[in-house]
This record gives sequence, structure tokens and C-alpha cells, in this order.
Amino acid sequence: MTNECEAVQQRYARRDMKNWTALYSPLLPHSYLSMQEKERALIRWIYSCGIAPVESKTVLEIGCGSGNNLLDLMRLGFRPENLAGNELLKDRWEAARRRLPDAVRIIPGDACRIDPSAGTFDIILQSTVFTSILDGAFQRKLADRMWSLANLGVLWYDFTFDNPRNPDVRGVPLRRVRELFPEAQITSWRITLAPPISRLVCRIHPGLYHVFNVFPWLRTHVLCWIAKK
Repeated sequence: MTNECEAVQQRYARRDMKNWTALYSPLLPHSYLSMQEKERALIRWIYSCGIAPVESKTVLEIGCGSGNNLLDLMRLGFRPENLAGNELLKDRWEAARRRLPDAVRIIPGDACRIDPSAGTFDIILQSTVFTSILDGAFQRKLADRMWSLANLGVLWYDFTFDNPRNPDVRGVPLRRVRELFPEAQITSWRITLAPPISRLVCRIHPGLYHVFNVFPWLRTHVLCWIAKK
């Protein structure tokens, strides 16, 4: 399993060398429009799945990166003292520590080694982590650990299709999510206009994002609430 952790680190290193950060800058129309769409989906999840009031909910994000998703949750009303982030990559968890309030706990290292006896969380969040894990056994081990740490369920955001231009990722379809969490009750929403399409149409006019996003088959990601029954 350790080998897959090392492979993930290598994949992210190659991604950084290709300047993916600039490609997905929040100042670009295709990026901020997809982020706004995701935020609306999170609000829908909060109200339709009985997550409110969010002020009392505890959340652990697996693969928190530099803290963007945790910052988004705080903006939606989650309290910093109820949030924690786990991150494998040293430069990213250091960035998260700098950006996030001190009340947010940072747990560095392999998420599979988080000790359940250290405490559980109402919600375990993962956002575009599993598509960078190409080993099926490691996916299952991580999913099992996330399930054991969750009191209410797992919030999942990831893409479902392979990227032919990037061999370092593999889409995780909804059927695979069901395989990883066989005991769960899953509610899902298909969101996020395919990035190659959104980049292209937003160069013409940002308003075209919403026009093309009307068609569900052009959306590449799913937001899932994987609830404990």
C-alpha cells in the first residue's frame, strides 16, 4: 500500500510540473463558474440531506490540499474548530496550515493510517482524490477507513470519466462508488461542465458555461452523499 502512496506523490509532482495550478486559477471564468456551481450543489446537499444546522457538524477532509474546500465550508457556516484536514503531500499541508485558522486541525500523512480511536467525524469529505488513486485495493482500503471514521456519511466529489490526455488519473463512475460503499444509501448529483468544453466556450463568453451545462451528458463530475442507513 505504501507504494501507491509514493505513486500518488509522483503523479501530483508531474501535475505541478505541467502548471495545473495556473490552468485552474480561480480568476479564470471556467474555474470560478464551476466553483460557483459546486457551491450551489453543496447548499442543495445541506438542505436536502438534513445536514443543517451546519454549525454543529464535524468534518474531516481526506486530501485537503491547500485548504480550499475547508475554506468553502467555513463560508457556508461550518465552524473552524469542527473541521480537520488530512493531506499526504508535505508542501500542500504546510500551505493549508498557513491559510487556515489555527482552530482547524491538520493531520499529515497517509489517510489509511488515521487511527479511528482518535475520534470520528460527522462527515468525511473527499474531493478529486480517488481519481488519482489507480490501485483498486488501495481505493477500497481508503474507502473502508473513511467509512469507519464517519458518523453520518461521506461527501464525495470526483469525476467519472477517464482523461485521455492524463494517464495519471482514472475516472471513478458511480457504480464504483457503490462498490466501495456497499452498505450506504447514496444520493448523487451530476455537476460540472467538462473542463475542456468550459475552457473553450468561456473564451467566447462566460455566459455560455450555463448554456452548455444544461445538458447532463456534458457534466463530468458527481457530488454524492454516501449516507449511513
